[in-house]
Amino acid sequence: MGKIDFRLESYDYFLPKEMIAQYPSAERDKSRLLVYHRKENRIEHRIFSEIVNFFSPGDCLMLNRTKVIPARLQGKKDTGGKVEVLLLEEISPKLWKGLVNSQVAVNKEIFFSHSLKAVLKGKEKNYSILEFSSTPRAYWKEIGEMPLPPYIKRNAQETENACLPARQGERRTERMLDRERYQTVYAKEEGAVAAPTAGLHFTKELLEKLSARGVKIVYLVLHIGPATFQPVKSADIREHNLEKEYFFLPTDTTKEINSAKKKKKKIIACGTSVVRVLELQVKNGILNPGEGYTDAYIYPGYQFQLVDTLITNFHLPKSTNLILVSAFAGREKILQLYEEAKKEKYRFYSYGDAMLII
Repeated sequence: MGKIDFRLESYDYFLPKEMIAQYPSAERDKSRLLVYHRKENRIEHRIFSEIVNFFSPGDCLMLNRTKVIPARLQGKKDTGGKVEVLLLEEISPKLWKGLVNSQVAVNKEIFFSHSLKAVLKGKEKNYSILEFSSTPRAYWKEIGEMPLPPYIKRNAQETENACLPARQGERRTERMLDRERYQTVYAKEEGAVAAPTAGLHFTKELLEKLSARGVKIVYLVLHIGPATFQPVKSADIREHNLEKEYFFLPTDTTKEINSAKKKKKKIIACGTSVVRVLELQVKNGILNPGEGYTDAYIYPGYQFQLVDTLITNFHLPKSTNLILVSAFAGREKILQLYEEAKKEKYRFYSYGDAMLII
């Protein structure tokens, strides 16, 4: 193994804007899939539904069951100016930590539709503490929007040409589309403000096919926070700190994974959030259940103890996700694979295509 490059600039690459997916594929499992076989140093170009062909009976597929909350709220200040609030963490039913995209003074009100109001009570680091007139959870269905990443910027032409499949002859709105597609089909535990995007490609039918093949499908929870969109800024990647995120790894899950590992079956992590929890909770080759908050940050030089197969999307330059994937398969190789994906016109980022590293 050569010298590890910890310079942030070495985890950068150029991506044309037109390759950033603004909408999901027409069907979840019809996204493209770049398969990289590490031992043979071989690449295949497939469709995501074909992923079932790469797993064997007894292999263990680990999924993150977090559920994205429609936590983006559009409001107004008492001056009439527009303000957007992104809710991040529930302190109590009416008290939330969040991000406010406009200058709002402490003790000033923000007005939303349906008579919902919030008072900015103070600041905590880069976040605002907001006290609502009623629990915002009760209003999500009516006024909440999915917290799409900032690089999804749709214009009128894209909207007109977008694939928004009709249901019973009616055209779906973008809001309806995002509510469905910026969420995995197995999402259960509310709390994330970003989707575990590698899992967006699975359908219930595909999961059933995997189960029928004998693949064990197990779940954990990691509520992905806003840090997933924030690029690393320290010149040395080792100096970066991740914000803590809640996780829950149940006993039943650890038993299945430990059993599969003992039988030398594949341990397949779907997404970087899953990798972080599994590698955090493994000690001396044994995976332990747990619950709490983690700021686990994996970068090149890390020796993976458990995960040997990874499903992942194509990540932003200089991001912690790209750095983790580089730790898993090698920085130079990952950047080569990204260049291959660009050449083959893959779609990048949250709504984009996927990669399987075996």
